[in-house]
Amino acid sequence: MEYGQALLAFTGVALLLTVTPGLDMALVLRSALTRGHSHALVTGLGVCAGALIWGLAAAVGIAALLAASDLAYTALKAVGAAYLIWLGVSMIRATLRRGGQEPDPVTDMLETVPAGPGPAPAAAPAERLSRGSLRGFTTNLLNPKVGVFYLALIPQFMAQGVPAWLMGLSLAGVHAALTLVFFAVLIAAAHAFRRLLTGTRATDWIDRVTGGVLLLFGGLLLLDDAR
Repeated sequence: MEYGQALLAFTGVALLLTVTPGLDMALVLRSALTRGHSHALVTGLGVCAGALIWGLAAAVGIAALLAASDLAYTALKAVGAAYLIWLGVSMIRATLRRGGQEPDPVTDMLETVPAGPGPAPAAAPAERLSRGSLRGFTTNLLNPKVGVFYLALIPQFMAQGVPAWLMGLSLAGVHAALTLVFFAVLIAAAHAFRRLLTGTRATDWIDRVTGGVLLLFGGLLLLDDAR
């Protein structure tokens, strides 16, 4: 298979995977509804950066080691599940404490909207944007299912005469680009509804639902023995 043919064939598969609802989509949608399009976009960029690293790892064989080693896989799965559960619990906990007089460090760390009526700030501070990007990156990178998925898929689209690392980055880059475009459409759609969802009550429910999704994914990841 030639380089261009491999990219084109992979694009069709990656497109179907991109529009499938999942954890990354939930994080980006939550950011779009509660923090605005800038915060959601950098969260999506973090997710795509994690995908690029997984693609490179799969191409050079690191993901193969992960798939072959029960200890490595279990350790990464436990860390990833614990991180998702911590995020979910923190989001739900923040909604219960948001109305208090004293500032909540967990709420601040989760970039939740301040209590009180009125729209959220139009632009998040740079440090909050970086936290959103880091969250998207970490959530993707700590999910061993992503690595095993790339390990199973990328070898099917390797082109003759192209270095494995370059092919892995190219295929992951296609997936990341499609994901970013889809996230942009999702963010634009969410922005149209954001005015209707402005306020502490709506934000609380968004965070509770997202927190519940994170808890569900974390629990399933922790309990699932399938590779």
